[in-house]
Amino acid sequence: MTSSLQNKVAIVTGGASGIGLECARQLVENGATVYVLDRDHQALEAARAALGKHLHTIEVDLFRYETVDRAIETILSEQDHIDILHANAGAYIGGNIWEGDPDAWDKMLNLNINAAFRSARAVMPAMMKQKSGDIVLTSSIAGIVPIPAEPIYTASKHAVQAFAHTIRRQLAPFGIRVGAIQPGPVVTPLLNDWDPERLKANIEAGAMMQPADVAEALVFMLTRRKGTVVRDLVLLPHSFDV
Repeated sequence: MTSSLQNKVAIVTGGASGIGLECARQLVENGATVYVLDRDHQALEAARAALGKHLHTIEVDLFRYETVDRAIETILSEQDHIDILHANAGAYIGGNIWEGDPDAWDKMLNLNINAAFRSARAVMPAMMKQKSGDIVLTSSIAGIVPIPAEPIYTASKHAVQAFAHTIRRQLAPFGIRVGAIQPGPVVTPLLNDWDPERLKANIEAGAMMQPADVAEALVFMLTRRKGTVVRDLVLLPHSFDV
């Protein structure tokens, strides 16, 4: 038995492009009312035009946590409940550690860790009050298997995994499910930061996925019957070697 997303209220952070946009699209197609939180004004306008009346957009800067809190207040004032948070926004940095820019690391770590954690915390009071909800974080295969080509990114996703597993236990008594999706390489703008030779090798080997693969996984997780949680869902291209 599966549950329906009809009339559910969902939030997707970083939902104006890439994985987040496709997840928003599939949530809308499955009957949810979706709020996309992103800072890219033009991309938000395009998403709203493309996905119709069940897609709402709020321009936020995830580094300014008060804008996220205000967005949650706005959603609750309009809908009176929040059923789903997909904490998807993230960034990528790879390369040799001794060649990296620590200032760039800080920005990525703040987005991948702090912004994700704060976004999750922002929806918890409403979900705890209503005794239901789903929090799903976009993690990575790097959160499970250390990837030598991307030590800082790997560390950030290990933090996401630890967070997901601990808050899942804390929130379970309130009827809130928490899970994480761990995709391998997905064709998104984040690939712009990959080493060109590594990217070329992965493309030639067919070791890449599409945003739709992650969105389908999200919908699968959210539609399990009440009382069943998909704690971790790993998605890999068939030829991806880890």
